[in-house]
Amino acid sequence: MPKRGLGRGLDALIPIDEPEEAARGGPTDLLVSLVVRNPRQPRTRIDPAELSELAASIREHGVIQPIIVSKSDAGQYVLVAGERRLEACKLAGLPTIPAIVRGHTSDQALLELALIENIQRADLSPLESAQAYKHLADDFELSHEEIAKRVGKQRTTVSNTIRLLKLPSKIQGALAEGLLSEAHARALLALPNAQAQLAAMSTVIGRGLNVRQTEELVRQLTGHKRVKPAKAAKSAELRSIENKLRDSLGTRVGLSRGRKGGTIVIHFYSDDDLNALVDRLLEDK
Repeated sequence: MPKRGLGRGLDALIPIDEPEEAARGGPTDLLVSLVVRNPRQPRTRIDPAELSELAASIREHGVIQPIIVSKSDAGQYVLVAGERRLEACKLAGLPTIPAIVRGHTSDQALLELALIENIQRADLSPLESAQAYKHLADDFELSHEEIAKRVGKQRTTVSNTIRLLKLPSKIQGALAEGLLSEAHARALLALPNAQAQLAAMSTVIGRGLNVRQTEELVRQLTGHKRVKPAKAAKSAELRSIENKLRDSLGTRVGLSRGRKGGTIVIHFYSDDDLNALVDRLLEDK
């Protein structure tokens, strides 16, 4: 069955060291001390509680899924996928870790692979994803469309995520701390400057506004009003009835239909007009 989803996948981005893999028949145990962190790893933080739980599981059951590493010229192995497993092994005090060894991997592939793995696990925060996308764009001159294809996202998603880095550092901090959601932050981007964005953020957090309320606040601050749907034009029949009532009552009359029935609005402009209308309408009584 062909692979689906996120970009080209691990097998397409880095080659298997086929002779060595064939000789070993699969994963091999590597010294943990020989595995170095991926310098292009976009994730900046691992939850200590989750890491502790994983370390306890590894002590009990071992590492179920091997990490993936790439050979380096210095005789070490650069981690490609499995940072949490590696850190948990260190925390558990294990000297070795099962690993699949791949051939030499470029810096660009290291970043792409780390992105793909973390996106598959939903491990990256919006700002970590934004920084990683920006590195691919700036360091390797990839377009947003090319980045989107590699990581299995829509181009607009990549572009909007990178735009988060334009927000003031205080707003980025609030996003990182979970005080704002990514959707809140994107709404604030519509404001014209940092001062307005920071003021709006204070209102959003202080009042506990949801995303829709935040979008409405931004519309108000930018002077944009909701576009009301245009009223349907009255039929010739309704206009004709309005004219007949106007001529009969001597005042403006409004007629509108609903799903069931409708309404008639008769206008008057003074107490005398009102009394005359009442007399006219009740004259048969």
